[in-house]
Amino acid sequence: MSKLTIIFDPGLLNKNNNNFRLHFESKKMKYTIIKSKKQYFEYCSRLELLGELKKKTKDTVDEIELLQLLIDKYESEKLTSNPIPAHELLKALMVEHNMKGIDLAQLLQVSPGLVSDMLNGKKAFSKNSIRILSQHFRLKQEAFNYVLETS
Repeated sequence: MSKLTIIFDPGLLNKNNNNFRLHFESKKMKYTIIKSKKQYFEYCSRLELLGELKKKTKDTVDEIELLQLLIDKYESEKLTSNPIPAHELLKALMVEHNMKGIDLAQLLQVSPGLVSDMLNGKKAFSKNSIRILSQHFRLKQEAFNYVLETS
């Protein structure tokens, strides 16, 4: 959040018309609208770190909310044009998070066989699985809803 500091210097008072000038010092904003994938991934990493904190101050909660808004805006504008099938997205997330099928099975509280079917696009994700995945990976639930149509 940008902070504005106002400094009044009585030495700057113009004695002729009693006007005075204020000096404004502005600190650089910590977060801005996301304009690149690099910035997007930096904000996602920061959000993940903040989300893992056990105790969150009001400032931390505010920061999490701001980051989530900025990330959601970027995702809705830049990342929804080519949806990725849910099972492909999940595979990529598992690689990124160094997860194995057994880890996913434990997270979702399902059998490894069901996880295998999900990852191969043979089984749709249940509503509960989508909820757990979206919370775990900090993505919108809609990201796990897209299924590639097969005929």
